[in-house]
Amino acid sequence: MLAQTPPMGWNSWNTFGPEIEESLIRETADAFLCEGLKDAGYEYVVIDDLWEADARVNGRLTWDQDKFPAGIPALAEYVHSKGLKFGLYSCAGTHTCGRKPASFGYEEVDAWTFAEWGVDFLKYDFCFVPPGVDGPSLYRKMGQALRATGRPILFSICEWGMNKPWKWGASVGGHMWRTTGDIADSWESIVHIGFERQAGLEPYAGPGHWNDPDMLVVGMYGKGNVARGGCTDAEYRSHFSLWCLLAAPLMIGCDVRHMTGATREILLNREAIAVNQDALGRQGYRVGKVDYAGEIAEVWAKPLVDGSIAVGLFNLGNMSGRLIGVAWESLGLDDRRPCLVRDLWAHEDIGVFTGDFTARVDSHDVALVRITPQR
Repeated sequence: MLAQTPPMGWNSWNTFGPEIEESLIRETADAFLCEGLKDAGYEYVVIDDLWEADARVNGRLTWDQDKFPAGIPALAEYVHSKGLKFGLYSCAGTHTCGRKPASFGYEEVDAWTFAEWGVDFLKYDFCFVPPGVDGPSLYRKMGQALRATGRPILFSICEWGMNKPWKWGASVGGHMWRTTGDIADSWESIVHIGFERQAGLEPYAGPGHWNDPDMLVVGMYGKGNVARGGCTDAEYRSHFSLWCLLAAPLMIGCDVRHMTGATREILLNREAIAVNQDALGRQGYRVGKVDYAGEIAEVWAKPLVDGSIAVGLFNLGNMSGRLIGVAWESLGLDDRRPCLVRDLWAHEDIGVFTGDFTARVDSHDVALVRITPQR
């Protein structure tokens, strides 16, 4: 069964956009191993739009020969040789968002083509859909075509939440589905897409089917295709913490060949990743929000399979050193129950607390903790 935990990997779009080519993908696959990403659980190397040639050949998609002289099948084989999985992009409309040939009317032949090439992950976009055509039906058609190949291909639905795919994505064979429009490398975008748009979607996620608030912008620092000014390390830490609590797919968007030490620390945080990959498969939910004169603090919680609860205390405002707390009662715990609190960024136990826990959190930062009831 695919995607029993949220998929983890890398996608080319955020940093490179149209500037993709064969050596970049090979070097990225190499970086998965030498930077420790594979060992941390990241496995999918996904090429986004603009890999395609300008026209089909004998009715089949083919690749841009200048960008990929050895061909997509050879590139997939190289990625597989590293113990990783290979992903491609197509679109439910007549053309991709980059105006390349897409899969409308060619769903079966394209699915077989992807399977023959060794594709393990398909990101399926929603541009240039003919007027009057029902969007969910197009995703159902591709989902059926992918299953008919017999190859296990993870199906990533990317119609930007237009038709509320959380309500039907799993029924058409989707393993993950975008809940919003595209993320940008800015704190404002992280707050809008993550904190404002994901609350209430938790009933629709679980093993094999996940809400997708879009790719990670951690480590971009204002560079790349979706640059909008960049974020601080604290903001990237909050971003990654929330995505882990949301049980969101962790698809890296930065250039993993050239990560800073801070980026490595965030993306390779095994304790945060363990929250994301927890076998219970529960998406986190917002348990509290305080807005004091525009200074917003939020608390999010995610139950874990061992009975502990991961909690994020987020300072979304500009007030530095704000005290943010969580009461046991809001987590469904007896307020007399002693609980061990562990800091998942400092990687240390803080102590045993009863009734509640409070942390001092800097502006746009987070305290990510694991609360474990004691006997």
